[in-house]
Amino acid sequence: MEKIFLEVPTINRKNEALDYLEELVEYNSDLNGIGCMDMCLKGMTYEEWLVELKKREDIEYVKLINRCLSKTFFVVRENDNRIVGMINIRYNISEEMFKRGSSHIGYGIRPTERRKGYAKIALYLGLLEEQRLGEENVLLDCTVDNIGSNKTIQALGGILEKTEFDSNDNTMTNYYWINVNDSLKKYAKQYENKIEKSPLERK
Repeated sequence: MEKIFLEVPTINRKNEALDYLEELVEYNSDLNGIGCMDMCLKGMTYEEWLVELKKREDIEYVKLINRCLSKTFFVVRENDNRIVGMINIRYNISEEMFKRGSSHIGYGIRPTERRKGYAKIALYLGLLEEQRLGEENVLLDCTVDNIGSNKTIQALGGILEKTEFDSNDNTMTNYYWINVNDSLKKYAKQYENKIEKSPLERK
């Protein structure tokens, strides 16, 4: 059975990460979960992006740029060590940031690896990371017409709170809450055998 794990971006993944980004652009895909990697399409180097990711784990820095604390991971398939997706984990979100449209988890799977169940496993891994960061309830959002993403969130226990117009991207958007501990407990048997510790965690 294929397993996947989360991996912190490093310089060793430069070519693979940029290939992932190029595939998203080639397929005209939404740039979800990439943790400001879109800046690499506007002149930022991969090395500068790695520095930016570390900065976004610093509370004083994110206050300066009006963002929330975040961590970004590659979603990696174990059997061939391929990046199949990315996920951006946000935490300690203030009420002000919620009002601006912030949510806890953004994730995406590369177009050539979709419809294989990876999104659900990635979201489960994302919930594990939110639990480590002390989050008890997390907010996720997706556009109303993104059937796949709505089903993924619902499959991990998402409870629809509201549907409203998002002025940031001019779309009707669904907003879901997930109780982290309840979801991880409920779906453990379904997903624990599909995840793997990252190589660094195994050491």
